[in-house]
Amino acid sequence: MPSSIFNLSYSLLTAALVALSISACQPIDDVNNDAISNDSENWSCQSQKMPLAYSVCRIEAQTLSDPRYSLQLFWQQADSSANNNQPLLTFDTLLASLPSNQTLNFAMNAGMYNENYAPIGYTVIEGKELRALNLNEGGGNFHLLPNGVMWWDKCGEVQITESNALNEQLKSGSAQPWYATQSGPMLVINNEIHPQFNPDSTSLKLRNGAGVCSDGSIQFVNSEAPVSFYQFAALFKDELNCPNALFLDGGIASALYAPIIDKQDKKEMGVMIGLTETKN
Repeated sequence: MPSSIFNLSYSLLTAALVALSISACQPIDDVNNDAISNDSENWSCQSQKMPLAYSVCRIEAQTLSDPRYSLQLFWQQADSSANNNQPLLTFDTLLASLPSNQTLNFAMNAGMYNENYAPIGYTVIEGKELRALNLNEGGGNFHLLPNGVMWWDKCGEVQITESNALNEQLKSGSAQPWYATQSGPMLVINNEIHPQFNPDSTSLKLRNGAGVCSDGSIQFVNSEAPVSFYQFAALFKDELNCPNALFLDGGIASALYAPIIDKQDKKEMGVMIGLTETKN
């Protein structure tokens, strides 16, 4: 083979290998990408009245590949005077703790907690496991099995996985959560409503949850009026088209921060989940 052809072939092969080696987490830098530059196409919050009264904040499929945006869990703040970490507790404290170049687009409570506002289920923040996966049996909504975990890796690929299934993935190394929050019960499991939910239930409460939907979006819902588990799950399955959805909490623990729709609950809570945006 002539050396010039060999050099050309080698160069093309090298370029192809470099392209393949680029991390899937790294977005393509394209200044003409309107979907990335247009905030309304990255996330949104709105209030709805049908089929029930609820507020929903939606993250579009491509958003978390944009380095400006980050879906995060928040729990504690550094308390240098006491030499320990204290729970943030409120959205106001969370806002005050953010770097000056970060905006909190929306947030809500993210899972159940004990009397000390510590999470009772699996919790991972920035790759650090703060609470182990909870596979115990017990009473209450958390243990209305199956329960599940909302988690995402460094690439920002969000998944909702039944707890025992995630346990197997963790053992095999096929799941590597960068953030994770465990709660229960699951609302929708592989496009089926939780088998223990009763369509005729009269147990109505304020509820909030999250779903990973068929179009790749992630949707966070806060009911504005008391609803049953079945009604809430049907909203995710039939209206929002989310094959997998997870109940986060309810009653006095159900909280939403979404200034774009004038929502800022003044409640105390444990772990929070929120979408931040970094300004240059």
